[in-house]
Amino acid sequence: MRGACGDAGRLGVAFSGGVDSSVVLALGALALGADRVLALVGVSPSLAARELEAARGVAAAVGVEVLEVPTEEGDSPAYRANGPDRCFHCKDELFTRIDERVVAAQGLAAVAHGENADDLLRRDRPGARAALEHGVLRPLADAGMGKTDVRRVARLLRLPSADKPAAPCLASRIPHGTEVTPERLGQVERAEAALHDLGLREVRVRHHGDVARLELGTELLAALVEEPRRAEVVAAVRAAGFRFVTVDLSGLQSGAFTLPLVEVRGG
Repeated sequence: MRGACGDAGRLGVAFSGGVDSSVVLALGALALGADRVLALVGVSPSLAARELEAARGVAAAVGVEVLEVPTEEGDSPAYRANGPDRCFHCKDELFTRIDERVVAAQGLAAVAHGENADDLLRRDRPGARAALEHGVLRPLADAGMGKTDVRRVARLLRLPSADKPAAPCLASRIPHGTEVTPERLGQVERAEAALHDLGLREVRVRHHGDVARLELGTELLAALVEEPRRAEVVAAVRAAGFRFVTVDLSGLQSGAFTLPLVEVRGG
């Protein structure tokens, strides 16, 4: 990273608080000094309040300043249309805001993000194309570090996010072709926050109109239907505005909405 910034300027890290961007942030601080690294957090209705708070906590533990960058992807018809390329439009908005408002004002010599070597093999990551088009660095991928490597480094560095489950943005809970709206994002956020309060640490609430489809680890499915947990889960999700509560027996499914469409289209 010293080579990316040279002897002057700062490194901006597009920062979500997840383990990948946390490792980029921490290694940048070690290589350059914490005062020469800036955590850039895109803030919009698609970012859950809990995730924002967690990101602030990780940055504080690393000793790096946080700059929250308001983004307005919700104003983009292409983003709201929620096609398989939705993440491209979201990341393009973030990196455009960074280019226009942050680079010069903060004296950034480079911007990096947390794409790892495993991500390069996935076809459901259109946000990576936006990063590439904006010249954003991907130090983990370039170093050949996959997710296992990243978590190992995070544990060595004692990062609070070392064992943090993946937490995609709230828009990922809405099926492609269904418009992304603040109301739907709010429903998902309220339902997931309530389930987290019940002790379900890693859960996705997929938005299917009146129906909430819950995805969680298959090892938790049996306990979920036992009382009083079943009644608590139903009440929590209905309080968020859903009429019906279902549980997906397939468990957690990363990319379940996007991958089938990408594969069909050959993208």
